[in-house]
Amino acid sequence: MIEKDLLEKVLNLALEKGGDFAEIYVEEKINNSIICENNNVEKVNTGREKGAGIRVVNNGNTAYVYTNDLSEDGLLKAASVVSRAGRAGVTRGTVLLVGPSGPDNEITRRTVPLVTLRMPEDVPIDDKVQAVLDANKAARQIGEEIKQVTVAVADNHKKVLIANSEGELVEDERVRVRLAVNAVAARQNMIQTGYESAGGMTGWELFDQVNPEDLAEKAANLAVKMLDARPAPAGSMPVVMSAQAGGTMVHEACGHGLEADLVQKGLSVYKGKMGEMVAAKGVTVIDDATLPGKFGSYRFDDEGVAAQRTVLIDNGQLVGYMYDRITAAKDGVSPTGNGRRESYQHKPIPRMSNTAIAPGTDDPDEIIKSTEQGLLVKRMGGGQVNTTNGDFVFEVQEGYVIEAGEVKYAVRGATLIGNGPEALNNIDRVGNDQGFAIGTCGKDGQGVPVADAQPTIRIKRLTVGGTSVAGPTIKRIRRR
Repeated sequence: MIEKDLLEKVLNLALEKGGDFAEIYVEEKINNSIICENNNVEKVNTGREKGAGIRVVNNGNTAYVYTNDLSEDGLLKAASVVSRAGRAGVTRGTVLLVGPSGPDNEITRRTVPLVTLRMPEDVPIDDKVQAVLDANKAARQIGEEIKQVTVAVADNHKKVLIANSEGELVEDERVRVRLAVNAVAARQNMIQTGYESAGGMTGWELFDQVNPEDLAEKAANLAVKMLDARPAPAGSMPVVMSAQAGGTMVHEACGHGLEADLVQKGLSVYKGKMGEMVAAKGVTVIDDATLPGKFGSYRFDDEGVAAQRTVLIDNGQLVGYMYDRITAAKDGVSPTGNGRRESYQHKPIPRMSNTAIAPGTDDPDEIIKSTEQGLLVKRMGGGQVNTTNGDFVFEVQEGYVIEAGEVKYAVRGATLIGNGPEALNNIDRVGNDQGFAIGTCGKDGQGVPVADAQPTIRIKRLTVGGTSVAGPTIKRIRRR
C-alpha cells in the first residue's frame, strides 16, 4: 500500500520533536449496501475510501491526525502537524521497520485464517439485488398481517497497514458480509416486529450456509407470533436465557465493564476486583478474536497486535481485562489484541471482538424442565447499561412463560431489569450449547463489528418488567 521507506519517514517526522510512541494506520476499503423497503430497492450504495491516521503518544497524552491524502507530501504534512505533540518529550532514535507481516507471513498464518471463496466485489450487483428481493418476497408471503419488510445486505472489503516506532509493520485484509431482515406485523391497533440477521468474516459464500429467504421467513413468523402473545408478567422470577438469544447480556452487562480504559477511568463496576469472584462458579467469559468466520474476528487488531483468545472470567473469578497498547502500558501488561477503531478517522480504543460465556455441562431441555415457574427468553432487544455500577435494562423481543417445567405461551412487552455482577452471580445452570449473535458495537462515537454468544443459562432471580395486571407493578424505563 505504501512503501516502507516512506512509512519510516512519516514515523521519524512524527517523533521529530520527541515522544514515546508513534504509529501510522492506513486503510483502503470497498463498501457496498443494498436496502429493500416497500417492495422496492430503495438504496444501492457503493463506495471506495482510503486514508491514514497518525498517532503520537507523549507522557500519556495522545495526539491524532488523519488525512485522505496518501501522497508523500500529504502524509509528511500530517506527520508534521501531529509531531507538535512531542514537545518536551523524549527524543527517540531513528525508526527502522521490520516486516511486513503480510498475509503470507508466518505470523499471520498463526492467527485467523482468511479463506474467501467469493469476494463481494466479484458478485454481480444484479445477484445482490435479487437476494434482497427474494428475502422481501419470502417475508411478505407469511401472511397479510405482514405490513412492512426491510431487507439490508452489506459487504465490506478492507485492507490495512499498521507501522509504529517500535519497528513493527503489519499488513492485513478483512472481508465481511451481513444480511438483516426486519418485519412488522399489525392487527387492529397492535404492532409487533421480528428481526433476524446473519453475517461473518467471510465472502459471499456466506449465503451457501444462510438462505436469505429462510432468514426472512423467521423474522416474519416471529412478528406474527408476537401478535398472539399475552402481556408479560411482572415481578422477580427465574429467567432462562436460551442460546438462541445470543450474548447480549454478556456483551452489555459484563463485556464493556471489562474494557481496560473504562476500568482505569473508574467507570467500571469491575475496577479493583482482579482475582475476586465476580460470577457464579461454572461461569467463564472469553473474548476471542481468533474464531474463524465470526463477525468480530480479525488476524491483527488496529494497532497491529495479533488477535488472541483472552479469558476474562474463569470459573467465576475475574482474571483479565481487554487492553490496547496505551492501557496495557499503564498497567504494565501486554496488550490483548483489543485495540480497535471504526476507520482511519478514529484512534484505537479497547473494544470487544467475539465475547462469549463458555458452554457448561447442563442439558438445555433439562434446564427448562427443572424450572417450576419463570420466563424463557429466546430473543433480546435493545437496552441500556450503566458500566459504573452494572445496572441494566433490556427489552425482550421474544419471550415465553414457563410453568411446571414446560414452555406454555408467548409474552410481549417484557423487560429485564437488574445488575450485571448480580445476574452473573445468580446463574445456577449453564447449558452445553452455544449460540452467536452479530451486531455493530458503539462506543465513544465509533462502531465496530462484533459477535456475542452464550449457552442456555438460568438466572435464579431477576426482575421482569411486564404489562400484565398480575404481580407487582414495575416502572418501565424509557429509552431516549
